[in-house]
Amino acid sequence: MLSAGLPQGAVPKLERPGPLRERVYEALLELIITRALQPGQHLVETELAGHLGVSRQPVREALQRLNTEGWVDLRPAQGAFVHEPTEDEADQLLVVRALLEAEAARLAAANTSGKGLNRLDELCTAGERAVEADDVDAVVAANAAFHAYVMELAGNAVLSELAAQVERRVRWYYTPIARQRGIQSWNEHRELIIAIAERDEARAQRLMRTHTEHTRTSYHQRERTPG
Repeated sequence: MLSAGLPQGAVPKLERPGPLRERVYEALLELIITRALQPGQHLVETELAGHLGVSRQPVREALQRLNTEGWVDLRPAQGAFVHEPTEDEADQLLVVRALLEAEAARLAAANTSGKGLNRLDELCTAGERAVEADDVDAVVAANAAFHAYVMELAGNAVLSELAAQVERRVRWYYTPIARQRGIQSWNEHRELIIAIAERDEARAQRLMRTHTEHTRTSYHQRERTPG
């Protein structure tokens, strides 16, 4: 059992293909993003290795990489800890996300066909059902899928590449406020779908900018609870 414990079934199964260190890295990163491993939590190599069914070496390598990327803090004589994001770090990321996604919404309104609109509707329905079921993990996944598809509809490869670089961190920040945003977030998604369907580029851009700003504000106003 890890020092602070993990929810039942939270530890992902490692798929065999691919380098072991890469699979361990992806598994630990997913645990951090979903907050199964909480910000500030002590990460003990032997415990992580035991949960993942591997030796300590790939865990050590994964923690070093996660430290380089800012997900983990390695403290001399203390060990590894999940990074605790500052308000300023969150603000900077969410501002960049707003810029990228507002432009994606504008391009989606210019390019989207009926097939794309149908898919947006399906993703929105999935999110609404997840909210109704109070399934936070499903809400976060549906939200990520919806925004990723808007980005796909934009049809700009460079924009998509930049968005992909921030997507995982956005999920990390969104998880603690998913319940707080609730159905309102999906009502905003519905308004965005209408603007895209009407090919109203300016309105789609404005709605997405407002939507992402609501997420940023909610993060800063979130209720803090013990980890």
